[in-house]
Amino acid sequence: MALSLAEVLAPDRIRLIAHRRRPTSATGNPRTDVDAIIRDARALLAEADRSIDDIDCVGLSVPGPFDIERGTLLRPPNLPDWNEVPIRDWIAAALGRPVRIDNDANAAALAEWRFGAGQGVRHLVYLTMSTGVGAGLVLDGKLFRGWRGNAGEFGHVTVEPDGTRCSCGLNGCLEAYVGGAAWTRRLREVCPASSQVAALAGDRSHATPEHVVAAAKLGDTFALAELERFNGYLARGIATVVFALAPQIIVLGTIPTAAGERLCLEPLREQVAGMLWPELSDGLRIVGSGLGEDLAYYAGICVALEAF
Repeated sequence: MALSLAEVLAPDRIRLIAHRRRPTSATGNPRTDVDAIIRDARALLAEADRSIDDIDCVGLSVPGPFDIERGTLLRPPNLPDWNEVPIRDWIAAALGRPVRIDNDANAAALAEWRFGAGQGVRHLVYLTMSTGVGAGLVLDGKLFRGWRGNAGEFGHVTVEPDGTRCSCGLNGCLEAYVGGAAWTRRLREVCPASSQVAALAGDRSHATPEHVVAAAKLGDTFALAELERFNGYLARGIATVVFALAPQIIVLGTIPTAAGERLCLEPLREQVAGMLWPELSDGLRIVGSGLGEDLAYYAGICVALEAF
């Protein structure tokens, strides 16, 4: 979970005043989890020597699906206890400030479009492969949310008919193959004890995609094969996105950004091009995040900026 405080200097320029990050923890009680977020927000204000009265708007970047009109989370696959959680109203009541809410992929797309790799384009897709897989869409220079704000759930397009069961309940979803949580579960089952992945993790029971990326950079055979598998499934998902939306640029967060050009981005571009018509692939840019580790800090800020 990331929190940030920013000052708006101009429509296209902000200054981060303070930020903090901690692992997301789900206790099974959404009210308890939201209360922890509220405490963190107040602590961040104190750290920056600001009061809640200095805040014009609070932006929330949340996982989907959710109801944007009601500001309610509707059982996100990776937060199964968060069913019909009115997070916007809870935080607004606690802080006494206007609160805006949006899908985390939408928020990241806005951040990359305003301040990152997508500056200056009209048609952008942001894809994240963190805990789950989601897409944020900026089409014709505007954020496209779709019905109830749930457009862009490309993590749940089918890439393997009758394939692995996804946390959403469907089978063969892209998220079941390239999502961070699903990949972590796989690694802890199949990672060889002799691999660099296990060595870096201390034991395969602690292996994560981050260990795969680090081990692949060392030339580990298992890690390289896992990244090749990841790239293959992700290329299928990206090709679907391009046929559906014809963007100018696809910005990839998390794992592809960490893996870099040689291990991920270059192979992806080659595979995706082979799946598309030339009219769609010519000029298409597939790049890593321009904001990198700071993306999460800009995402919530961009949700608040949309209110103005």
